Amino acid sequence: MHDIVGSFVSETGKRKQRPEDDEESHTPSATLAPTSSDCSVTDTVAMDCEMVGVSSQGTKSALGRVTLVNAWGNVIYDEYVRPIERVVDFRSEISGIRPHNLRKAKDFWTVQKHVADLMKGRILVGHALHNDLKALLLSHPKKDTRDTSEYMPFKRDGRKSALRDLASLYLGVTIQEREHCPVEDAQAAMAIYQKHKKEWERSIKQQMRSKRKTRKKKKQSKPMDNEVLRRDHVTIVSDTQKFD
Repeated sequence: MHDIVGSFVSETGKRKQRPEDDEESHTPSATLAPTSSDCSVTDTVAMDCEMVGVSSQGTKSALGRVTLVNAWGNVIYDEYVRPIERVVDFRSEISGIRPHNLRKAKDFWTVQKHVADLMKGRILVGHALHNDLKALLLSHPKKDTRDTSEYMPFKRDGRKSALRDLASLYLGVTIQEREHCPVEDAQAAMAIYQKHKKEWERSIKQQMRSKRKTRKKKKQSKPMDNEVLRRDHVTIVSDTQKFD
Protein backbone atom coordinates (compact mmCIF):
# COMPACT_ATOMS: atom_id res chain seq x y z
CA MET A 1 0.00 0.00 0.00
CA HIS A 2 1.68 3.21 -1.06
CA ASP A 3 -1.03 5.83 -1.26
CA ILE A 4 -3.56 7.50 0.96
CA VAL A 5 -5.90 4.87 2.34
CA GLY A 6 -9.38 6.14 3.02
CA SER A 7 -7.89 9.61 2.78
CA PHE A 8 -10.11 12.49 3.84
CA VAL A 9 -13.11 10.21 4.25
CA SER A 10 -14.48 12.93 6.48
CA GLU A 11 -14.68 16.30 4.77
CA THR A 12 -13.52 18.05 7.94
CA GLY A 13 -11.04 15.38 8.96
CA LYS A 14 -12.67 15.26 12.39
CA ARG A 15 -12.62 12.11 14.41
CA LYS A 16 -15.55 9.81 13.92
CA GLN A 17 -17.23 7.66 16.52
CA ARG A 18 -15.19 4.55 17.08
CA PRO A 19 -16.90 1.60 15.39
CA GLU A 20 -16.85 -1.91 16.73
CA ASP A 21 -13.73 -3.95 16.00
CA ASP A 22 -14.39 -6.27 13.12
CA GLU A 23 -11.05 -7.05 11.52
CA GLU A 24 -7.29 -6.92 12.02
CA SER A 25 -4.64 -5.43 9.78
CA HIS A 26 -1.58 -6.96 8.19
CA THR A 27 0.65 -5.85 11.06
CA PRO A 28 3.00 -8.60 12.37
CA SER A 29 2.00 -8.11 16.01
CA ALA A 30 -1.48 -8.76 17.34
CA THR A 31 -0.92 -6.11 20.01
CA LEU A 32 -0.17 -3.52 17.32
CA ALA A 33 -3.15 -4.54 15.21
CA PRO A 34 -5.52 -1.63 14.52
CA THR A 35 -8.19 -1.35 17.19
CA SER A 36 -10.85 -0.51 14.60
CA SER A 37 -11.52 -0.85 10.89
CA ASP A 38 -12.00 2.94 10.66
CA CYS A 39 -9.48 4.29 8.11
CA SER A 40 -10.50 7.94 8.31
CA VAL A 41 -8.06 10.75 9.05
CA THR A 42 -8.49 11.29 12.80
CA ASP A 43 -7.59 14.31 14.93
CA THR A 44 -4.49 12.42 16.08
CA VAL A 45 -2.05 10.78 13.66
CA ALA A 46 1.29 9.02 14.14
CA MET A 47 4.18 9.24 11.71
CA ASP A 48 7.40 7.34 11.08
CA CYS A 49 10.02 7.77 8.37
CA GLU A 50 12.85 5.65 7.00
CA MET A 51 15.97 7.25 5.59
CA VAL A 52 18.44 6.53 2.82
CA GLY A 53 21.96 7.93 2.44
CA VAL A 54 22.79 10.67 -0.05
CA SER A 55 25.82 12.92 -0.74
CA SER A 56 29.18 11.62 -1.95
CA GLN A 57 29.73 9.30 1.01
CA GLY A 58 26.09 8.47 1.70
CA THR A 59 26.38 9.91 5.20
CA LYS A 60 23.65 12.52 4.73
CA SER A 61 20.15 11.25 5.49
CA ALA A 62 17.26 11.79 3.09
CA LEU A 63 13.64 10.68 3.21
CA GLY A 64 13.06 7.28 1.61
CA ARG A 65 9.67 6.29 2.98
CA VAL A 66 7.03 7.89 5.17
CA THR A 67 4.02 6.32 6.87
CA LEU A 68 1.15 7.84 8.83
CA VAL A 69 -1.45 5.91 10.80
CA ASN A 70 -4.64 7.19 12.41
CA ALA A 71 -5.69 7.01 16.05
CA TRP A 72 -6.80 3.39 15.63
CA GLY A 73 -3.52 2.31 14.00
CA ASN A 74 -4.80 2.08 10.43
CA VAL A 75 -2.50 3.28 7.66
CA ILE A 76 -3.72 6.53 6.09
CA TYR A 77 -0.58 7.28 4.08
CA ASP A 78 2.41 5.16 3.08
CA GLU A 79 4.79 6.24 0.32
CA TYR A 80 8.27 5.51 -0.91
CA VAL A 81 9.99 8.77 -1.78
CA ARG A 82 12.42 9.67 -4.53
CA PRO A 83 15.00 11.93 -2.84
CA ILE A 84 16.12 15.19 -4.39
CA GLU A 85 19.75 14.02 -4.33
CA ARG A 86 21.15 10.78 -5.74
CA VAL A 87 20.93 7.82 -3.35
CA VAL A 88 24.35 6.41 -2.49
CA ASP A 89 23.37 4.08 0.35
CA PHE A 90 19.91 2.53 0.63
CA ARG A 91 20.67 1.38 4.20
CA SER A 92 18.52 -1.65 3.44
CA GLU A 93 19.54 -3.55 6.57
CA ILE A 94 17.81 -0.89 8.65
CA SER A 95 15.45 1.01 6.33
CA GLY A 96 14.18 -2.03 4.44
CA ILE A 97 14.35 0.12 1.30
CA ARG A 98 15.83 -1.34 -1.89
CA PRO A 99 16.54 0.16 -5.32
CA HIS A 100 13.39 -1.21 -6.93
CA ASN A 101 11.25 0.49 -4.26
CA LEU A 102 12.31 3.93 -5.46
CA ARG A 103 12.16 3.40 -9.22
CA LYS A 104 8.54 4.49 -9.44
CA ALA A 105 8.43 6.37 -6.15
CA LYS A 106 6.78 9.77 -5.92
CA ASP A 107 8.97 12.85 -5.88
CA PHE A 108 9.85 14.49 -2.58
CA TRP A 109 7.78 17.65 -3.05
CA THR A 110 4.57 15.75 -3.85
CA VAL A 111 4.97 13.60 -0.75
CA GLN A 112 5.87 16.58 1.40
CA LYS A 113 2.66 18.37 0.42
CA HIS A 114 0.48 15.33 1.19
CA VAL A 115 2.12 14.84 4.58
CA ALA A 116 1.82 18.54 5.43
CA ASP A 117 -1.90 18.42 4.62
CA LEU A 118 -2.39 15.37 6.84
CA MET A 119 -0.47 16.91 9.75
CA LYS A 120 -2.07 20.34 9.64
CA GLY A 121 -4.26 21.09 12.66
CA ARG A 122 -3.76 17.62 14.15
CA ILE A 123 -1.93 16.07 17.07
CA LEU A 124 1.23 14.44 15.69
CA VAL A 125 2.59 11.36 17.49
CA GLY A 126 5.93 9.70 16.83
CA HIS A 127 9.38 8.86 18.15
CA ALA A 128 12.25 11.34 17.69
CA LEU A 129 9.97 13.37 15.44
CA HIS A 130 12.58 16.08 14.95
CA ASN A 131 14.47 13.67 12.66
CA ASP A 132 11.38 12.90 10.58
CA LEU A 133 10.31 16.53 10.33
CA LYS A 134 13.83 17.56 9.36
CA ALA A 135 13.86 14.99 6.54
CA LEU A 136 10.48 16.30 5.35
CA LEU A 137 11.62 19.95 5.63
CA LEU A 138 8.53 20.57 7.74
CA SER A 139 7.75 21.83 11.22
CA HIS A 140 4.86 21.23 13.61
CA PRO A 141 3.58 23.25 16.60
CA LYS A 142 5.12 22.03 19.84
CA LYS A 143 1.74 22.12 21.56
CA ASP A 144 0.44 19.61 18.99
CA THR A 145 3.45 17.27 19.13
CA ARG A 146 3.54 14.07 21.20
CA ASP A 147 7.03 12.60 20.98
CA THR A 148 7.57 9.34 22.85
CA SER A 149 11.32 10.04 23.00
CA GLU A 150 10.74 13.37 24.78
CA TYR A 151 7.96 12.46 27.24
CA MET A 152 9.61 12.71 30.65
CA PRO A 153 7.98 9.64 32.31
CA PHE A 154 9.44 7.47 29.50
CA LYS A 155 13.01 8.59 30.17
CA ARG A 156 15.43 6.59 32.31
CA ASP A 157 17.78 8.69 34.44
CA GLY A 158 17.07 11.58 32.09
CA ARG A 159 18.02 9.55 29.02
CA LYS A 160 15.76 8.99 26.06
CA SER A 161 14.55 5.42 25.51
CA ALA A 162 14.55 3.66 22.14
CA LEU A 163 11.15 2.97 20.61
CA ARG A 164 11.80 -0.78 20.67
CA ASP A 165 12.41 -0.58 24.43
CA LEU A 166 9.21 1.39 25.02
CA ALA A 167 7.25 -1.08 22.87
CA SER A 168 8.64 -3.99 24.87
CA LEU A 169 8.04 -2.31 28.23
CA TYR A 170 4.59 -0.82 27.68
CA LEU A 171 3.10 -2.99 24.93
CA GLY A 172 4.88 -6.30 25.46
CA VAL A 173 5.83 -6.53 21.78
CA THR A 174 9.13 -6.87 19.95
CA ILE A 175 9.86 -4.52 17.05
CA GLN A 176 12.89 -3.49 15.00
CA GLU A 177 14.59 -6.87 15.34
CA ARG A 178 16.03 -6.54 11.85
CA GLU A 179 14.77 -4.12 9.21
CA HIS A 180 12.61 -1.30 10.52
CA CYS A 181 9.01 -1.15 9.35
CA PRO A 182 7.59 2.41 9.43
CA VAL A 183 4.04 1.03 9.63
CA GLU A 184 4.90 -1.00 12.71
CA ASP A 185 6.89 1.84 14.29
CA ALA A 186 4.09 4.37 13.75
CA GLN A 187 1.56 1.91 15.17
CA ALA A 188 3.79 1.31 18.19
CA ALA A 189 4.16 5.04 18.89
CA MET A 190 0.40 5.53 18.58
CA ALA A 191 -0.38 2.55 20.83
CA ILE A 192 2.04 3.83 23.49
CA TYR A 193 0.51 7.30 23.31
CA GLN A 194 -3.06 5.98 23.53
CA LYS A 195 -2.13 3.89 26.56
CA HIS A 196 -0.79 6.96 28.38
CA LYS A 197 -2.99 9.58 26.75
CA LYS A 198 -4.94 10.58 29.85
CA GLU A 199 -1.94 11.45 32.03
CA TRP A 200 0.05 12.81 29.07
CA GLU A 201 -2.66 15.29 28.08
CA ARG A 202 -3.21 16.23 31.73
CA SER A 203 0.49 17.09 32.10
CA ILE A 204 0.38 19.24 28.95
CA LYS A 205 -2.64 21.17 30.24
CA GLN A 206 -0.83 21.76 33.52
CA GLN A 207 2.24 23.04 31.66
CA MET A 208 0.09 25.38 29.58
CA ARG A 209 -1.66 26.73 32.69
CA SER A 210 1.69 27.27 34.36
CA LYS A 211 3.01 29.17 31.34
CA ARG A 212 -0.10 31.35 31.22
CA LYS A 213 0.29 32.21 34.91
CA THR A 214 3.95 33.08 34.39
CA ARG A 215 3.13 35.33 31.43
CA LYS A 216 0.34 36.98 33.41
CA LYS A 217 2.66 37.72 36.34
CA LYS A 218 5.27 39.21 34.03
CA LYS A 219 2.64 41.34 32.33
CA GLN A 220 1.32 42.61 35.66
CA SER A 221 4.79 43.42 36.98
CA LYS A 222 5.84 45.58 34.02
CA PRO A 223 3.36 48.47 34.60
CA MET A 224 4.43 48.59 38.25
CA ASP A 225 8.09 48.87 37.29
CA ASN A 226 7.32 51.59 34.77
CA GLU A 227 5.29 53.50 37.34
CA VAL A 228 8.17 53.42 39.82
CA LEU A 229 10.52 54.71 37.13
CA ARG A 230 8.12 57.53 36.28
CA ARG A 231 7.80 58.53 39.96
CA ASP A 232 11.57 58.47 40.41
CA HIS A 233 12.03 60.62 37.33
CA VAL A 234 9.54 63.20 38.58
CA THR A 235 11.30 63.32 41.94
CA ILE A 236 14.71 63.82 40.37
CA VAL A 237 13.46 66.61 38.14
CA SER A 238 11.75 68.26 41.07
CA ASP A 239 14.90 68.13 43.19
CA THR A 240 16.98 69.54 40.35
CA GLN A 241 14.62 72.45 39.92
CA LYS A 242 15.29 73.52 43.50
CA PHE A 243 18.78 74.59 42.49
CA ASP A 244 17.62 76.77 39.57
